[in-house]
Amino acid sequence: MSELSTQTKGLISKYALWKASLKPSDASTIHVDEVALKVAAFYEQIRTIIDWKEEHLMRRAAIIRKLKRRFLDLELNNSLPDTMAEFLVLELIRGGYFPNDKIEESKIAEVQNIIDKHVFILKNNPENKQGKAGLRAHNQLLEIAACEIEETLAPSIKEMALIDYMFSQMQKRIKIHESAYQSNLLKKEEVDIQIYIAVQQSLFKLDTPIISYNLIKYKYPQWAGATQEELLRLTQNIEKILYAIEKDLSHPLAKKFYAICEKYDTPYLLLGDILTNENADSIGLEIIDPPKLEAHIRKAYLKRLKELKIKIKRAAIYSTISIFITKILSLLVLEIILAKIFGGHLNALYLIIDILIPTFLISFLIITIQPPSIRNLNLAVRETMKIIYDKEVTDSYEIKIARKRSAMTRFILSLSYVLAACISFGFIFWIFSLLQFPLSSIIINIIFIALILFAVTAIRTRGKELTIEDEPEGFLGFVFDILLLPIMGVGRWLSQTWKQYNAIVVFFNFLIDMPFSAFIEFLERWRYFIKEKKEDLR
Repeated sequence: MSELSTQTKGLISKYALWKASLKPSDASTIHVDEVALKVAAFYEQIRTIIDWKEEHLMRRAAIIRKLKRRFLDLELNNSLPDTMAEFLVLELIRGGYFPNDKIEESKIAEVQNIIDKHVFILKNNPENKQGKAGLRAHNQLLEIAACEIEETLAPSIKEMALIDYMFSQMQKRIKIHESAYQSNLLKKEEVDIQIYIAVQQSLFKLDTPIISYNLIKYKYPQWAGATQEELLRLTQNIEKILYAIEKDLSHPLAKKFYAICEKYDTPYLLLGDILTNENADSIGLEIIDPPKLEAHIRKAYLKRLKELKIKIKRAAIYSTISIFITKILSLLVLEIILAKIFGGHLNALYLIIDILIPTFLISFLIITIQPPSIRNLNLAVRETMKIIYDKEVTDSYEIKIARKRSAMTRFILSLSYVLAACISFGFIFWIFSLLQFPLSSIIINIIFIALILFAVTAIRTRGKELTIEDEPEGFLGFVFDILLLPIMGVGRWLSQTWKQYNAIVVFFNFLIDMPFSAFIEFLERWRYFIKEKKEDLR
């Protein structure tokens, strides 16, 4: 028998509390009409295809989208209705983002308090800037509000418990080389913040808004239940708070912290799965025995691997459809327009090739994603046991600063990158020139390929979620990295730019979302009216 660490015992008790919170209560819950729910949920599925994001981001993206739309009243009328929280929660339940008849009615008041708090901050911010800077701060606060609303409606008890567990362990394991402090790249008081950020990014792939929200809670524990005096004090410093968080998230050594946490997050994920799926009362006694623990780890690993394969396939399908609808479709229209403007010849064969090339490329690249090896499973078992049991000596991972490159070295490396970009883009250009594509079509196809390569890279990275072992990189892989990195870099820039200027998404947000939401609300009220009339007849 082995002794569980104090941290592991604490994690088990938190998971037990989480399971207890799942039991139904006697409190009144929010109900929406089933017909309205089905219609709204269908629409949201269409939205998901058009503006696809990873599963864990979809719900919050919907909250942010609906918040921004409803906050237009604040901009136009300088006020918000007292019933905004109720309408927002009902709309989210209708969209299928939260379960029907499960959320307590008292949550509406809590959501309204969150909205009121952020309205107060927006109105009383002493540095309420205009223009681009003001819009950015406005959006940041709305994103944080969305995170807080999501946390209220669906508390992430077990997720935060696992984050805190890994954070406390990584604090002991990550060691900072003295050169990092001497170079002034890192201050000692910044270490814990960077570990906390890296843990969230690696463990649950959390994005900037939710990490920002968690950092605010970490730095300012009074945020959630702030008194009027505390809220006023936070409001006076909100610009500084947001700026400090931006600095934390863009720290020059953030990637090094993330690389360590990302490599060793698998044991924590597996432990979380074991505590989620097994009986809370007995699991603490079972995992004391190493052979029983090993059996649990292997079972959790194989189950997560199976689920990971399904997620990759789903991501591949949704990203392909999303690229088709929001990118390929719009670019094809642009391609036809440009061909007419410049007098280029564009026939049906070109359009078919335009569609087939991205489809074949994304399918081929996703098929080549390899699952982790058996050796990786054994490593996962060993590393999970290390974190669970109480041990005198723990592993340590050191963060070092790379030696400063000379000006000549930087010049040669930059030149090599530019040459690789010229070779990569030049080769693609040459292929399409041989097929006698017009110049406008060639440029658009290069954009296709860049976007697809970036999307596939993100999916492949997700496919390495369970990987602990160092993957060997042969000479061929090295050459491909050199040639493809410039294209993927362009794809990343295009993808981020597209989010801001995606005409189809903008069309849905402003011309369809608002009237559709009004229609759904009317449909639900009409349905209730019909029910009342039927009851009168009885």
